[in-house]
Amino acid sequence: MDAELLPRKREVIPHTAKEVMVGAAGGIAQVLIGQPFDIIKVRMQTQAARGALQMARNVWTREGSLAFYKGSTAPLVGVGACISMVFTSFQCFSSMLASQNNSDDTKRLLFQQIYLAGGMAGLVNSVMSGPVEHIRIRLQTQRSESSQQLYSGTRDCVQKILRQAGLAGLYRGQIPTMLREFHSYGIWFAAYEFLLGQMMARENQRREDIAPWKVAGCGGIAGEVLWAANHPFDVVKSKMQTDGFGPERNYRTMRDAVRQTWQVDGFQGFFRGLGPTLCRAMPVSAGTFVV
Repeated sequence: MDAELLPRKREVIPHTAKEVMVGAAGGIAQVLIGQPFDIIKVRMQTQAARGALQMARNVWTREGSLAFYKGSTAPLVGVGACISMVFTSFQCFSSMLASQNNSDDTKRLLFQQIYLAGGMAGLVNSVMSGPVEHIRIRLQTQRSESSQQLYSGTRDCVQKILRQAGLAGLYRGQIPTMLREFHSYGIWFAAYEFLLGQMMARENQRREDIAPWKVAGCGGIAGEVLWAANHPFDVVKSKMQTDGFGPERNYRTMRDAVRQTWQVDGFQGFFRGLGPTLCRAMPVSAGTFVV
């Protein structure tokens, strides 16, 4: 099975410029729409709670409504750049793969090639997304009371991590981040192209003629598939990135985090926080493809 995906080589530069702008706008939309769901997800992954509603209620009553946007500075700056990087890298890798195919004028990619291009774009993105998410998670999981705050803000968080563990400290949890990013973006782009291709064939329309709400629907479903398949990587990453430094460190390696999660919570431990994650995935992913 294959999918029409790419412009020809001479169109890559203007298309890439468009992807940068689309990615930046989509990244900002992701933060504004998804941040409240994300803080609930992260706290469920790293703290004891009966469910998403209980966690949301705890945040609201103990820390106030603004706590749902705690740690937003780093992703507001970084997520837009990350999404731009993903779309730009995806177009570049897709062009490289398409050039290897034997076809006429229109370059076509097999779905496994779309997955590979998306996965490689995810690896490129992990260089930036790893530290950005690490900082965000540190800020999201600290309580709002001044007596319990370890970090006063994004800059203070970065400085303290660098003092404690150097540059490697910023990249805590990078291996599960890379695994998550590769598989996530591979699935995301492949699922989106499959759904959109089915719609184009059924309605006998070109890509640019598909209604925006239908594009959003394809993007939203692709986002649900992405997170349902990759949530265990995200749980392990969150546990490693909220872990302490020095003697207070609980997880020495990704394998250690996996083992302890299994021992404490079993199989379901790898899917803690999936509910708010899926609630967040639909509007965020839909908005990214429509922007």
